[in-house]
Amino acid sequence: MIVLVARYVTRPGMADRVEAAVREMITLSRQEEGCLRYEVNRSVERENEFLLYEVYRDEAALEAHRQSPHFRRIVQETIVPLLEQRERQFYRPVTP
Repeated sequence: MIVLVARYVTRPGMADRVEAAVREMITLSRQEEGCLRYEVNRSVERENEFLLYEVYRDEAALEAHRQSPHFRRIVQETIVPLLEQRERQFYRPVTP
């Protein structure tokens, strides 16, 4: 399993547009075979900030997600141009 935690900070006035785009992304990503979890949260204190928590079966599933037409259209072409900042960190679960 691989976990991706991402933080988006939108340009001023763009948060509602990003939220609309991530709503569509949630629906499509959750339909991917290797996507085990796809959660997006909008900050209560900083309305231009989003936190994404994604879990994929393995690195191949993550790569399939990145190569999907909906990722390209929604994330790369729609969301990224509306951001001031985009941070991503990858994790592996710690199990007993």
